[in-house]
Amino acid sequence: MIQHDLRGAHGARRSMRLSLPLLATLGAWALAVLAGCGQKAEQASSSSSTSGSTSGSTSSASSGGVAAVSKYDSGPRAIETPADKALVEQGEKLFQTKGCSACHAFGKKVTGPDLAGVTRRRTAEWMENQILHPDVMTKQDPISHGLFAQFALQMPNQGLTPDEAKAVIEYFRHQDQEAGEKKN
Repeated sequence: MIQHDLRGAHGARRSMRLSLPLLATLGAWALAVLAGCGQKAEQASSSSSTSGSTSGSTSSASSGGVAAVSKYDSGPRAIETPADKALVEQGEKLFQTKGCSACHAFGKKVTGPDLAGVTRRRTAEWMENQILHPDVMTKQDPISHGLFAQFALQMPNQGLTPDEAKAVIEYFRHQDQEAGEKKN
């Protein structure tokens, strides 16, 4: 218990006791409010960056909205290439068996980023590097570093081969292309 000495309107002493659970609840509420601030602006900027730009991608880093440019994320977005149907099924199986689905989903945030639209936001090269070398990317790539700061969780290296990473990316591409067809 934390006890504060308060003086009333007439100088009379009153004692206010705040319990630790109450303080923890108030602190969690304050963090939730602060974490939600600017989220709509970030969503708007990420949806505007999905327009298929072919120059170096910028991402709003969670530290003050500073634009981050990645050497792996310049060029056409991954969705601009048709999905390789032969690899989609293999990629989906890898996504499930390698544990990716424990942290990621399409259309909702789990403990990691929502993957819906990831091929509209990123190049295949960036995604491949993120899948194959997540620890290195977090240290060297500003977009990956920003995601680490936002989610406070290091993506584990699942030991995929480059061919397996490409299959997972094909699964992502297929998911985004199907979602785009449903909207039209």
